[in-house]
Amino acid sequence: MSTSWEYATVPLIVHATKQILDQWGEDGWELVQVVNNDGNLVAYLKRPRP
Repeated sequence: MSTSWEYATVPLIVHATKQILDQWGEDGWELVQVVNNDGNLVAYLKRPRP
């Protein structure tokens, strides 16, 4: 049986990046990638579906 994933995109505030990612990590989300979109950072996260 393969794992089914759910995904989230989260805007990151530069001065609070660690706190934002730590909070999502505590909720079981894994960081996949951070993209710089014209100066705006966006985090892409995933976690297994319950």
